[in-house]
Amino acid sequence: MEKCRITVIKKIINKDLLKEYGNQEYENLDECPYFRVGDQFIVEGHNKVPDGFCAWAWSDIQKDVTTILFNGTFPWTKEKGIGITCCTDGFMPVIFKVEKVSD
Repeated sequence: MEKCRITVIKKIINKDLLKEYGNQEYENLDECPYFRVGDQFIVEGHNKVPDGFCAWAWSDIQKDVTTILFNGTFPWTKEKGIGITCCTDGFMPVIFKVEKVSD
């Protein structure tokens, strides 16, 4: 079965947006609590959420994972078989590297 690895490469916190648009109870949020930079997840099949992976983030990046699993490429990346993608949380997005891995 085809596999790919998802690696957390960056976390961002947009405090200015939280202050302007977030509910007051969320103004002091920090970066996403679900991931740490360097976390890695192996995906076997494009429909199964990796154990411990945020379901919201999976929903956002599943199309990119599927592209990599099926040998697709992204013209904006230097290396074939790699995608850079992110969850769509405007306050605290997480950036992922998705890459094909062999057994």
